[in-house]
Amino acid sequence: MSQANASSTPTHPLVESDRVEGTAVYDAHQKSIGTIKRLVIEKVSGQVIYAVTSFGGLLGVGSEVHTIPWEQLHYDTTLHGFRTNITEEQLRNAPEFSRGDKALLSRRDWEELSEYYAGPL
Repeated sequence: MSQANASSTPTHPLVESDRVEGTAVYDAHQKSIGTIKRLVIEKVSGQVIYAVTSFGGLLGVGSEVHTIPWEQLHYDTTLHGFRTNITEEQLRNAPEFSRGDKALLSRRDWEELSEYYAGPL
């Protein structure tokens, strides 16, 4: 999914991280599928590397936490949220460590997760 498909440019190109937390995540069909819990930023480059997200459940009960690469999320100004081509099935089959959010991923875990989502979406 390209940024060009995400509608017009936001009124301001920057956003504070606390305003991203809680933002809705939509699937390719504009169905709300979860929210962003937090962003993980690489210290030296300052780049967002991945988002810890909450999917499913009702009012947070029974939801699953998944870690997904930041490049898989694209802000859509018409939805005021992030769109992704990641499917529910892909989330269910994601590497097991991505379901926890107690610690940051190791380099090896991050490489495994990136390789998993690098396949056709």
